[in-house]
Amino acid sequence: MLHEKIKGELKEAMKEKNAVKLSVVRGLLAAFTNEAVTRGHKPDQLLTDEEALAVIKRLAKQRQDSVRQFTAGGRGDLAEAAYLETYLPAMMGPEEIKPVVEKVIAAFGATAKANAGKVIGATMKELKKRADGAAVKALVEELLK
Repeated sequence: MLHEKIKGELKEAMKEKNAVKLSVVRGLLAAFTNEAVTRGHKPDQLLTDEEALAVIKRLAKQRQDSVRQFTAGGRGDLAEAAYLETYLPAMMGPEEIKPVVEKVIAAFGATAKANAGKVIGATMKELKKRADGAAVKALVEELLK
């Protein structure tokens, strides 16, 4: 399980004396605990892989937003975001997403941008979080001109 793997990496980061990795792993474990409590579980209960991935994606997105802001301010520290992304599965590229979007458009018979929301929702459901929502939205808008 992903949660157990990350718990093990806490010890590794301590042994390596890698401050950035240690900070990221500690933050992840704290977020996992918060998620478990939010879901009504005991704080020490392990999350499923799906729940853990949802937490990691949320944290990675927050870090990416922070990185953009820091870069704009002249402080481009990408290390934390890079560590978080190592736990995420590879996202699908536009060339892999396009056939799925085309199939969903055909299934809905969508021809206008007014149908974009339905198409995006159905596509994201079919891709099961393996694609970035912004990339799906861009492809849908491009195909529904």
